[in-house]
Amino acid sequence: MLNFKLIYKVLGQLLFLEALLMSLCLAMALFYREDDAMAFAISIAIIVGSGFILKYKGRMAENSMNRRDAYLLVTLTWALFSFFGAFPFTISGYISDYTDAFFETMSGFTTTGATIIDDVEALPHGLLFWRSMTQWIGGLGIAFFTIAILPSLVGGSIRVFAAESTGPIKSKVHPRISSSAKSIWLVYLLLTLSCAVCLYLGGMNLFECTNYSMSITATGGFAPYNDSTGHFHSAFIDYTTIAFMFLSGTNFTLLYLTFFKRKFLSLFQNSEFKLYVLVVSLATMGIMYFLIRFNGYDMANALRSALFQVVSFITTTGVFNDDAGKWPHITWVILSICMFIGACAGSTSGGFKSVRGVILFKVVRNELRRILHPKAVLPVRVNGNLVSSSAQVTLLVFFALYMALCIFAYFCLICMGVDSTNSITIAMSCASNVGPTLGLEIGPTVSWNILPAVGKWICSVLMLMGRLEIFSVVVLFTRGFWKDR
Repeated sequence: MLNFKLIYKVLGQLLFLEALLMSLCLAMALFYREDDAMAFAISIAIIVGSGFILKYKGRMAENSMNRRDAYLLVTLTWALFSFFGAFPFTISGYISDYTDAFFETMSGFTTTGATIIDDVEALPHGLLFWRSMTQWIGGLGIAFFTIAILPSLVGGSIRVFAAESTGPIKSKVHPRISSSAKSIWLVYLLLTLSCAVCLYLGGMNLFECTNYSMSITATGGFAPYNDSTGHFHSAFIDYTTIAFMFLSGTNFTLLYLTFFKRKFLSLFQNSEFKLYVLVVSLATMGIMYFLIRFNGYDMANALRSALFQVVSFITTTGVFNDDAGKWPHITWVILSICMFIGACAGSTSGGFKSVRGVILFKVVRNELRRILHPKAVLPVRVNGNLVSSSAQVTLLVFFALYMALCIFAYFCLICMGVDSTNSITIAMSCASNVGPTLGLEIGPTVSWNILPAVGKWICSVLMLMGRLEIFSVVVLFTRGFWKDR
């Protein structure tokens, strides 16, 4: 049976964590003496009260978590964090419609970065900071963060990790999952701090560099300015952003081994990382060619704009320094491919993940060989790890579900009157947690506010599924999940 008492108990503790993080935004609102302070105070009171209720319902819980408990816990955590996280927007009145507020918050926690706010610069500092913080919290995962700090999850932390971590191959830095979580969070913190320092040296003030660093290292995309990093018109800031987006799209376990364990060769011997670099390189060169030929860019601007957008799309960050909606349509195809492939598993990025691309390529190659040699034994190995037959089947099922969800969302949006190009790129953007879309009505620099309310709820669910890699959410809707045995 599902251990609901333990789930209530952990959810209550997590709500206390959300209230604590929101109190930082309250402090910022009080510091700047802006009108969102009361909204944060009321929201914190509601969240703390709800946390106590859940803790009370979970009293005397048995500290043992099975796989089904973990999947339900993870999905409920993201849903509840978004539900309560939307309160400051609606209570303050800056986003009057709760559907819009929930969409904005879910987009933040899932690091999608799609926004319904037409004028971001009209928001007070506290709400801007909360937008960026939602992405930073969601970057490595809310529940994954608790593995490092909450002892109540010790009994089932490996299952929570499996329910929330990204990619088909789970790698650990240490034998204990809590130690691995702390090591990966150390990498995340250092990336965030380093990015903030570099952006500060590039001319941003303290508030700006903090917000941008949280958004970039979480590969989220929310920015305190309407024109994102293009607001600064700085080559230094653009290339700094590119570097940290790229690093944040790399497997954090691999970064830990490379820079903390000094296993530098492991980075360049990793097949997923090599595919990641190859796709970025080829896509950048292709877009550079079209920008120079059709849009009259010089070499330097073409490199800067092309590399920035390619890294932004493949890492599913979504910040921009140029309007790709005005580029030749062939560049949209290239960026859509980057959006689909995604960066590395075990990073903060979304998408299909490069490691799945590596496995899929090897599966196809083996099948072609098997046509000529029917009795040959052809194992699939990635970085020395044997990919079992069941894992290969899971990959194909994941691909099928991903495509089915995108087609379903595309069909729904078409029925709501959204144009075809926007519909398919919106669906891919939500399922891959990218944020920007490509089209005439909703482009990379335009908000998603024109979507109908039902479309926003569909996109919110799709963002959650994309962040939790589909299976963790879909399994809740199967009959077997709710059976006692």
